[in-house]
Amino acid sequence: MAKLTAEEVQAFLKRDFPQTTSIVESIGDGTATVRQKITEANLRPGNTVSGPTLMALADHATYVVLLSQIGIVPLAVTTNLNITFMRKLAPGADLLATAKLLKLGARLAVAEVHLRSAESPDILAQATVTYSIPPGVRREPE
Repeated sequence: MAKLTAEEVQAFLKRDFPQTTSIVESIGDGTATVRQKITEANLRPGNTVSGPTLMALADHATYVVLLSQIGIVPLAVTTNLNITFMRKLAPGADLLATAKLLKLGARLAVAEVHLRSAESPDILAQATVTYSIPPGVRREPE
């Protein structure tokens, strides 16, 4: 199966997940970066980006990097997500999540995700995300 571009994955997400507000910034060799504009809806008291916003973007970035490698497989699903919050996002900055595939097996994929501000290289949160790949999905051998 051919690897997908950022534009191809973004088109799929726009069509099948119209509620998604994040943008696929880039896809590399086993990596993907996704951008989320932060709005009032993403904040919790104290002008801090909410944990669910960070977790959702980590999950989304993992889905993007996985699809870039195995093709459009809508039924690939999250089986585990662990996250460590380290810093808060500066007000007014976009949130970036960069996912790197650590393992791409026949049934499971594991990625590490770093979340940071678009204005700083400092990591705000780190997540490890595992996805289940439905049976019958074929991919190129490594």
